[in-house]
Amino acid sequence: MTTQEPAPLHWKIVIDAADPHAQADFWAAALHYTAEDNSTLVERLLSLGALSGEATVEYHGRPAFRDLVAVRHPDDPYDPETGTGLGRRLLFQRVPEPKTVKNRLHLDLHAGPERRADEVTRLQALGARVLREVREPAGQWVLMADPEGNEFCVQ
Repeated sequence: MTTQEPAPLHWKIVIDAADPHAQADFWAAALHYTAEDNSTLVERLLSLGALSGEATVEYHGRPAFRDLVAVRHPDDPYDPETGTGLGRRLLFQRVPEPKTVKNRLHLDLHAGPERRADEVTRLQALGARVLREVREPAGQWVLMADPEGNEFCVQ
């Protein structure tokens, strides 16, 4: 009898946000990702009475969930019936409380030393801010914060 290895788990990174749609727009632009289009699913749930109109908003001209929105890598597969990505994703969920402490998890964006300064400038134009520049024997990077204060690094 052979034991079968369990299939790897699918995952996404979930980020709490005061304004999930603004955060999705920032991170979609920052990573060159695509905001997910869940409008078909939202419309189906509305028609079934499983979702109230108050639980939806208009996002990029189409119905969307009020409290959840994700961005995905444009080359990764997605479910056409729901618009949900099946690969690399960031999901932003509305929470009532503001961010109060340092992240326990953060993203590192790998631009490379030759593109780092240009990427930092581009990200600042999108609404990020520089917290500090780090130069250590292990490497150099710029610690930044997104529009809601979540830290990330540009290497």
